[in-house]
Amino acid sequence: MLTKEIKEYRDIKEKARTYLCYIMSSNISYSSGEGDLEMLFDNMDVLKKAIPKSEVLYALDANGIQITDNISQFSEINGKNKGKDKSNRSYYYNTKKQHRCEISDPYPSIASKHLIVTASFPIYDTDDNLLVIICVEISLKNILRIVHPSSVDSIFGSASKVVYSVFSLALFFVAMLLFVKGITSFVGYGLDFHKVEINDMFKSTILLTLSLAIVDLVKAIFEEEVLGKEKKHGAGDTHQTMVRFLGSIIIALSIEALMLVFKFALNDPSQLLYAVYLILGVTALIIGLSYYLKVSHDSCDN
Repeated sequence: MLTKEIKEYRDIKEKARTYLCYIMSSNISYSSGEGDLEMLFDNMDVLKKAIPKSEVLYALDANGIQITDNISQFSEINGKNKGKDKSNRSYYYNTKKQHRCEISDPYPSIASKHLIVTASFPIYDTDDNLLVIICVEISLKNILRIVHPSSVDSIFGSASKVVYSVFSLALFFVAMLLFVKGITSFVGYGLDFHKVEINDMFKSTILLTLSLAIVDLVKAIFEEEVLGKEKKHGAGDTHQTMVRFLGSIIIALSIEALMLVFKFALNDPSQLLYAVYLILGVTALIIGLSYYLKVSHDSCDN
């Protein structure tokens, strides 16, 4: 799941930065009067209430030294870390370099043991000298829930995973039934292989091919939608699941057409036209799939 969460965060990072920076600017006010910094620090609880899902709030000076105690819901870190040097943190460096409010990439939290991001809001005096940087740490899951409600960790995302799991399980049972039906059609003959008819072999091949196609589809759905495995985005990997599934269907239909050709040629040649129609349909599928792959390849190159 972490891979998919990080990918989603990359997609909404700028939106998350805009949201958190707006909340921070709306709740942080500073003027150059004497004692205003102390008043600012005293009012950091207001910012905590404005971002209730935040984990830690603190302030850094211009040199990256923490000048306030942590304000946190976690007792093990609340009221601590004052005087700690955080000048090596990326969010401090980026905020100072960009001269604006920034948000970091996800990194592990010592307190909560999961991924968090840090929004950092700089405050300057009238001479454009950096005074302090207000920092807010929030978990990756919470920022996704706030900014991207349809993410994998939202209520809808969790429900979707349950639905995909149920459908994957149902499709897997269908594939197993096709597999069992495919092998029992000729296993029942035991060692008397000379009794096995050509039609039975064709039917078994079709059923086993469809079973394999469905298992491949179930694997892709479960990995991508339930486990959150990141999809590949290369030209050769474009929509691999659909391509493999359609390829298996084309193989099954081709075998069915071949079986009909043998059957009608031996028993009723007047019906061969229907087998030709099926072959033409398979040909159309192959042409359509080839065109789709070509268009997908060209779009990836562009």
